Amino acid sequence: MISELNRLVDLVEEHLAEELDVNGLARELGTTEYHLRRMFSSLASMPLSEYVRRRRMTVAAADVVRGEDDLLGIAVRHGYGSTEAFGRAFRAVHGAGPRDVRRDGGPLRTQPRLRIRLTVEGSIPMDTRLVDRPAFRLVGHAARVPLIHQGVNPHIQEHITALPPQEHLRLKALADAEPGGLLQVCDDLDPDGAEGSELTYLHGVAVSGDTPAPEDLDAIEVPAGRWAVFRSAGPHPQALQTTWAATATEWFPSNPWRLRPGPSIVAVLERAADFSTATCELWLPVEPA
Repeated sequence: MISELNRLVDLVEEHLAEELDVNGLARELGTTEYHLRRMFSSLASMPLSEYVRRRRMTVAAADVVRGEDDLLGIAVRHGYGSTEAFGRAFRAVHGAGPRDVRRDGGPLRTQPRLRIRLTVEGSIPMDTRLVDRPAFRLVGHAARVPLIHQGVNPHIQEHITALPPQEHLRLKALADAEPGGLLQVCDDLDPDGAEGSELTYLHGVAVSGDTPAPEDLDAIEVPAGRWAVFRSAGPHPQALQTTWAATATEWFPSNPWRLRPGPSIVAVLERAADFSTATCELWLPVEPA
């Protein structure tokens, strides 16, 4: 996976002013665009689209400062049809417009070219199992919320606390399939994993494929497939978020599996009364790499 991601970085440099064919590269490398984008954003801590924009504006800034061409010529050379569109993109990265930078020589915020390396980690084994599951259904209460990488997501917390206590008991009684218990489900996640991008969060349970969903509940149909299940224990949600990050930095680069589209599921197995600590299982849909 590391070599594939570095090939992606090379391709970005070769085609900075063009539309990037990530799907074509993924096919060439024997993987999928979904997995490539998810792994890039996890390891680079930014979406691929953001990295491309920063690199494009880093290279464009050198042309702006040199002052050898007019701004329209620079804009067109770097893939923009007008100075206005180029100026908006330039300002978003550097915090100043191209005319100001040409006059003052800055400010400039440079994005170095990435080189992804696998460091020697993994001294602590990851508690993982692989599970084949027939098709099942996730039912519960869903909401659209923004993605937050670190700490408690207040939008999800607000969604859960708005449910009356008896609704949690009702959901638990409906569960008849693995993963068991009340589940935290993230679906329709942007493959780039951009902070603030929207996803569907469902607070609910798993039921077998032939179990009907009550009309007042939302449902997500999950096709048959294989899942990698990772166990985490400790301060919540920090331990879970650390485990989630380690799937990208340690587990996927070391194992012949890749992510496939589908919901990510967290099952809380045990927790403190105040939820300060918890033992969880993270379920990720996978397929052979």
